[in-house]
Amino acid sequence: MGKKKSSSRAWLKEHHDDPYVQRAQREGYRSRAVYKLLEINDKDRLIQSGMSVLDLGSAPGGWSQVAGSLVGDRGRVLASDILPMDHLPNVTFVQGDFTEQETYDQLMQALAGRPLNVVLSDMAPNMSGLTAVDQPRAMYLVELATDLALRALSPGGALLTKVFQGEGFEAWFHQIRDRFERVVTRKPAASRPRSREVYVVATGLKAAKPDA
Repeated sequence: MGKKKSSSRAWLKEHHDDPYVQRAQREGYRSRAVYKLLEINDKDRLIQSGMSVLDLGSAPGGWSQVAGSLVGDRGRVLASDILPMDHLPNVTFVQGDFTEQETYDQLMQALAGRPLNVVLSDMAPNMSGLTAVDQPRAMYLVELATDLALRALSPGGALLTKVFQGEGFEAWFHQIRDRFERVVTRKPAASRPRSREVYVVATGLKAAKPDA
């Protein structure tokens, strides 16, 4: 128990000393993760005014907060999480499991016939510290986000998802490269150096091939 308390104290100290945490508090953002999305969007121009964006695993709302400001009043951001999330301008939140049909239908209804341009996912499992356990859980979330993106995105759409490099990554990456025109990996400055996380940016969804 003493070791666990000590590691918790160390994490809290690192968190409070983190310059991105401090910056997010100063600038009124809900999480330090916003700086990952802002950096990626500066490079890849994913989210633009007037677009429709879906943010999966959105709570506490940092990425939705950024996306809402980027799409503006003419755009639309849909956000979904099993956890509650406080209201944000230009964001429609649907609480529930997006893999369940009822939640998916609510999200699609909220689009009101508009094309979906971008799917975002910063989801990660609760980490146990055991790679053999954590990596399959992480890849499962990535695959769920990918499946939804391939179903819901309009041709030409984009997917941005967090991925942890390890078992299952290469096979998934090859699948993505087959379905999108351009696929790149990003390691934003706000990602902690020791983390295995990278962000995959896939743009230009190809039209689905007709069944043979």
